[in-house]
Amino acid sequence: MSTPPKPSQPPEPPEQQSPAPPGAYAYPPSGGPTYAGPGPYGPYPPAATGRPPGGSGAGRAVLWAAAGAVLASAAWAVAVFALDAGKDGADLGGYTAAANLCGKADHSSFDDTYPGDDNASHQSLRDSALETSYCSLSLRKSTSSLADAYLTLQMDLHKETDPGPEFRALWKNYDDLHDGYDVDTVDGIGDEAYLVSQDTSSDSTSGSRYATLAVRDGWMTWTMTYSNYFTSYGSDKDAPKLDEVTDWMKADTESTLEALRG
Repeated sequence: MSTPPKPSQPPEPPEQQSPAPPGAYAYPPSGGPTYAGPGPYGPYPPAATGRPPGGSGAGRAVLWAAAGAVLASAAWAVAVFALDAGKDGADLGGYTAAANLCGKADHSSFDDTYPGDDNASHQSLRDSALETSYCSLSLRKSTSSLADAYLTLQMDLHKETDPGPEFRALWKNYDDLHDGYDVDTVDGIGDEAYLVSQDTSSDSTSGSRYATLAVRDGWMTWTMTYSNYFTSYGSDKDAPKLDEVTDWMKADTESTLEALRG
C-alpha cells in the first residue's frame, strides 16, 4: 500500500492578533467590534483566535437590538404615563368653576357696609388645560351714587399642571416683588393661603386700602381682592378698616369654596 506524499510545507497556524491598546477597538474575525477596555477577561479582550466569547457578532447585534427595543418601549410608556398623569391625576378636589361666579360666590359679609347695587360682571374660560371663573363687583354705600370700593373674585382649575410651586413662589414672596405690602400666612383655608395687604390711607381723603386673599387647594387656586381708593371728592368718609375687610374676605372665601366643591 502506497503512502501519501508529504506536503512540501507544513500548514500555517491560524493568524494571531495582538491585543488592542487601551481605548481602541479590536475587530475579531467574525466582525462586530469589541471595546478594548476593562472587562471580565482583564484589561483587554482575549486574542481573536476564533469566535469571540458570547457568540458571534451577529448574535450579539440581535441581542442588543432586542434590548434597545425593550428600553425604547419602556421610555415611551413612561412618557405616555407622565402625560396622562397630568390630565388624569389632577387634584381638583371636586371643585367646579362656575360659568357665572358672581351668581355663585358669597360676599354677604360686605352687605351691611355696602348695601348698594354691586354692578356685577363676570367672565369664564373652558379649556382642556385650564378652567377659569372671574367676577368683578362694584361696592357702594347707601349714601353713595358711585362705587366706593371694588371686589374681584377668581377661581382657576389647573387640569394639567400642579400650580403649587408657582403659587407659593408668587404669593409667599409677594413683598419681594412689590414694596410696601404685608404678607401673612392664613391657616385653615385650603392647603395653603396667603393674605397680601397694604394700607396707605390716613384720613379717608387720600391713599388706598388693598387686600388679596390667595388660596390653593390641590390644583385649584382662588383669589379674592378688595380695593378702596380715597380722594377728597369721595363721599365715603367712614370706610371700613382693613382688619374688618380681611375678616370678611376669609369668611366669604370659606363659604364660597364650600359651595363650589362637589
